[in-house]
Amino acid sequence: MNAPEIKTLGELKKQGYITRSIREELRDNLIQHLREGQERFSGIIGYDDTVIPDLERAILSGHNINLLGLRGQAKTRIARGMIDLLDEWIPILEGTAMNEDPFHPISSEGKRIIEEKGDKAPISWMHRSERYGEKLATPDVSTADLIGDIDPIKAANLRLSYADEEVIHYGIIPRSNRGIFVINEIPDLQPRIQVALFNLLQEGDMQIRGFKLRIPLDILFVFTANPEDYTNRGSIVTPLKDRIGSQIITHYPKTREIARQITAQEAALTHAQRAHIALPELALDLIEQISIEARKSEYVDAKSGVSARLSISALENLVSAAERRMLLNKEESTQIRISDFQALIPAITGKVELVYEGEQEGAGIVAQKLIGQAIRSLYAEYFGDPERLKKKTDKSPTLEIESWFADGNQIDLMYSMTQKEFEKSLNSVQGLKSYIAAKERDTDEMLWMEFVLFGLSEYSRLNRESIEAGARFADLMGSYFRFNEEGE
Repeated sequence: MNAPEIKTLGELKKQGYITRSIREELRDNLIQHLREGQERFSGIIGYDDTVIPDLERAILSGHNINLLGLRGQAKTRIARGMIDLLDEWIPILEGTAMNEDPFHPISSEGKRIIEEKGDKAPISWMHRSERYGEKLATPDVSTADLIGDIDPIKAANLRLSYADEEVIHYGIIPRSNRGIFVINEIPDLQPRIQVALFNLLQEGDMQIRGFKLRIPLDILFVFTANPEDYTNRGSIVTPLKDRIGSQIITHYPKTREIARQITAQEAALTHAQRAHIALPELALDLIEQISIEARKSEYVDAKSGVSARLSISALENLVSAAERRMLLNKEESTQIRISDFQALIPAITGKVELVYEGEQEGAGIVAQKLIGQAIRSLYAEYFGDPERLKKKTDKSPTLEIESWFADGNQIDLMYSMTQKEFEKSLNSVQGLKSYIAAKERDTDEMLWMEFVLFGLSEYSRLNRESIEAGARFADLMGSYFRFNEEGE
């Protein structure tokens, strides 16, 4: 929708426009959305019964908000989504630095414009997308950056005294007047800078140097913080916390299905990738299971958390690995394979903070272990724990497969295999195809067959060893004796 055509204060008065504060605006629009059953906070998945209700209560209460949670829990995305609850357009007084309300100018500059031009004072219209300010808190952020300072160049050009209000250069917060302002990672902000925010949050005004100013800014503040920062890098000073109306705790997806929805929404897959590369349900589940395993791994720092970006990057890498193989083999289409998951290691290593034991193992080894543990967990979920099943029936359900390898057979699954070579290799394993059919896993049959081999190796029913550009599956005991003979 285009901006309204009204251009002067007089025309705005005739229209009967009524100014609302940012808190009234958010509250009124949220009430309308709730009554009409409209979507709020689109793109935020998994928070319908937890975070979103808390957030809506805070908005109805007119509170400043602190979103507290580990990395990758959509804190910034939630804050940015709040602009959808603002009016699409608001009028501002032209010629002012702080988006001033034409009916209630707050600076000497704005008051002078109204005094000189009256109803002919020019106005322009600001879209809600422009009413959002954001600053990442870092130790080098200054009060001048956030609030403002005296501008000596401006004073010289205008030939004004440093005691004149018009020599002030306003910072990013005043310039976000009548909008939402977000400070990300607030504990990283130096305590003395946090102190400078006290008046802004409580009284809505600001102080710059020695000026006797009381400029009533109209801003809703949203802060984000990671619990880890409270001990590692800093903290929110107590008086500032006391001035934040609601602290809302975020969390990671509570189910694998919710995690899959988030990954599918956020992954930057091209149209060509989606068209030519099949993404079976098993592969998508396995990606999310890797993140789940990482969050409970003894090698990963739980206080740091494991971002949802791990799964997103993993999916992108996984699809790219299959795409690269498809292009090299000059095939028109392909499907994700379990062996493609080796391509996820670069996506994992940069997304997890390791504890001392993890550092000793090495990031690459930890990533391998996480993939292996995810395969092991899903195998038990889909087919049952092999050890427990054997005890119950006194016979392994995969005995025919294991016996084929025990007879001295082995297969090599190379990362660059063509689809025909891949299928031929898997079909050569006696009992593998019939086992999958008996479990009613005929859809994506080749992937399930490969998954069974990887799963059995994770449960030490088969031996899997890395070879150049691939993996070799063989009998566990045979591989053990062969290793001893070669070692001797």
